[in-house]
Formats: sequence, C-alpha cells, structure tokens
Amino acid sequence: MSTHQASDSGTVAGMGEFGLIRAVTENRRQPAPTLLGPGDDAAVVAAPDGRVVATTDVLVQGVHFRLDWSTPDQVGRKAVAENFADVAAMGAVPTAVLVGLACPPDTPAKVVRELSDGLWAEAQRDGAGVVGGDMVRADQLVVSITALGDLQGRAPVTRSGARPGDIVAVSGRLGWAAAGLATLGRGFRSPVAVVNAQRAPEPDYAAGPAAAIAGATAMIDVSDGLLADLGHIAEASGVGIDVLTEHLEVDQKLVDVGTALGADPLTWVLTGGEDHALVATFPSFADLPEGWRRIGSVTLADSGVTVDGEQYHGESGWEHWR
Repeated sequence: MSTHQASDSGTVAGMGEFGLIRAVTENRRQPAPTLLGPGDDAAVVAAPDGRVVATTDVLVQGVHFRLDWSTPDQVGRKAVAENFADVAAMGAVPTAVLVGLACPPDTPAKVVRELSDGLWAEAQRDGAGVVGGDMVRADQLVVSITALGDLQGRAPVTRSGARPGDIVAVSGRLGWAAAGLATLGRGFRSPVAVVNAQRAPEPDYAAGPAAAIAGATAMIDVSDGLLADLGHIAEASGVGIDVLTEHLEVDQKLVDVGTALGADPLTWVLTGGEDHALVATFPSFADLPEGWRRIGSVTLADSGVTVDGEQYHGESGWEHWR
C-alpha cells in the first residue's frame, strides 16, 4: 500500500501527529533555497539578499473557505496564493512556506493530505518549498501560512511611495473571485472559470518583481477590493487616486453572471477581493511591464480614492469585524 493510500484511510486522530506529518512531507522535493527542510526543530532557508520578506495569513473554515464549495487541494492552493501575492507586492520572489494547521480529531486524513498537495503544488509553481510548520487539535479547520521572499538586491516596494503625477496600473484579473463567491452563494457551480477564481486564485507572482524593476513607486495586492486596497496606498502616501472605469476590463463572463444574478459586474471589479491581482503606481514616464495596464492616476489631493473624478458611494471592499 502506498503512503497516499494509507493516509487516505481513517482520521487524523487515527494516524497520530507524527504519522500525519510523515504522510504530508516525505518524498517531497525541495527547491534550491531550502537548505534544510522539514524534520528538525526549524528549517533553514537561503537568504542571499541578506534580507527576508515575511508575511502571514490565517484561513478559517466557514470564514475564508467552505469544503462544500472547494476541494481541500483548492484550499491549499488558495492559502499559499494569497501569501505569495503579498510577497510579490513587495517586489520580492517567494522562496518558502511555513504551515500551521489546526483541525478536529475526526478530520479525514484524506482532507489533510489533499490540502497538503495543494500547498505544495502552489508553492512549487513559483519555485518555492514548504519547509515546515505545526499541527494541532482545534474545533474547526484552520490553515495559517507564513511565506518568505527574496528581494534579490532591490529595495522593497511599499505602499507609501506614490507621488502626484504617477500612473496607476494593474496586473491580473479583477472581480472574478467576487463573481465566483456570488455564484456559489446562490447555489450554482458554474461558470467554472468564475467559480474557480474564488476557490483557487492564480496570481502572476512574477509581475511584482517586474514592476519593481520597472520603477514602481508603490504596490499592493488586491485582497480586499481594488478601491479599498488603493485606499491603503493613498493613505500611506498622502495622495489621492482616481480610477478611470473606461480602462477597467469587465470580462463578458462577468457580464453574463451579473445578468443572471441581477448584479452590476463593475461593482465586483471595483470592490471585489480575493483575486490577488497586483496594483501599483509608476512614474508617468515608466514603460509598464508586460501584463500591466493603466487604470488611473495619482492626484495632488489627499482625498482618498475617487472613481471617474467622483466619490464612490458604497462599500469599497472587505473588512473583518465590520
């Protein structure tokens, strides 16, 4: 019987902590930056730049994912993707992942194994490795990810560098994950491309370092909504930002879903989170990297974010505890 077949039977309690750890870590190939992977008190990861970019996110079942909507593999991919997008938004290259997993004792071992498969697959998509973590008992499934990244000698791109006259540009899709969430919330499972954008986003991690090389002055990943996240740049930089809707892409699939659900797809594009696209500001003379497109400009006014020169009326994005 293979390790995967053995780990697919029974529960995490039946396998035990160390049996489960072996099942999700053995026979995994680590990339070059991992000098010492799982199996010791701590991992060792190369940091040739001399600095390490670090970020963490927590995903809670019922808040950030539902297993009746997503497979465990998709949950694992999503957990890594949202962290790697944060690393990329600093202009860095993801190098390693640490995982904290909490779950009830009756959780099927297959769920944890498939979740692990998703974690490893998404990490390896960008040449990183899952280098360690912890597993504990809890009343519900919780996945905590810490991601590390390498700046490769560049200065980090923060939220506070935008200047009046800069252009605002985006890399990646906007509104798809929100449309997928609305679709799932109404009990539908298609169109699959839209629903899967919510289940497991696919950010272009290379777009962050490319933007840094091109001279990006500020950058952030769109996790809570375009307007909300641009608001963080505007506040940190002490500037205003104006988004031009004529430059926003509203895909026909979003139009079709909006028509079916009686929703405005532009609202998803402006305020929907979890696509983990990157949005950045660049000097007006900069040549935008491939895949980046202009959507607005940075203004003198310290007035937050406007849309077509006007204040936006409505929620600008997601915020916990609101």
